[in-house]
Amino acid sequence: MYRVQSRQDASAFEALYDLYVEKIYRFVYFKISNKEEAQDITSEVFLHVWQYLIREAEKSVANFRGLLYRITRNQIVDHYRRRAKQQEQTLDGLTELSYENTFINEIYNQEEAAVWFEKIKKLKQEYQDVIFLRYIEDYSIGEMASILGKGRTAIRVTIHRALKALKGL
Repeated sequence: MYRVQSRQDASAFEALYDLYVEKIYRFVYFKISNKEEAQDITSEVFLHVWQYLIREAEKSVANFRGLLYRITRNQIVDHYRRRAKQQEQTLDGLTELSYENTFINEIYNQEEAAVWFEKIKKLKQEYQDVIFLRYIEDYSIGEMASILGKGRTAIRVTIHRALKALKGL
């Protein structure tokens, strides 16, 4: 990241892009539920990150992943704002998602996964975020705290409440 900020090194940024693009796409797709829009937003995210790193070269970025997810969340909010202005309410299903990590492996088939995703999407935004980051992306409590800009205890409480709300559904 230092090379990106100080030298505007495109190859260093490309390495960061390769490292995070799939995770960011999954996060966006989980929120947007549309393949093409998720791809567009993912591209916008990395363009904004590049611009931020170049523009704010004198500022030190303590946590690149936190910056990346903050910009991603802002782009998703902007997307929904644009969508609301256009009165466009098209949502595709989440059945195309297939993850190979522990959370999804515990769900036995595609139909059950679709039911779980629909239940998760009924939760408030904060709960969706912690469930996604913890059980789909498999981030630690500390990583989540950094990404979401909260303390570890607040993250644990939010996860507990999110799971309780999910059980209620």
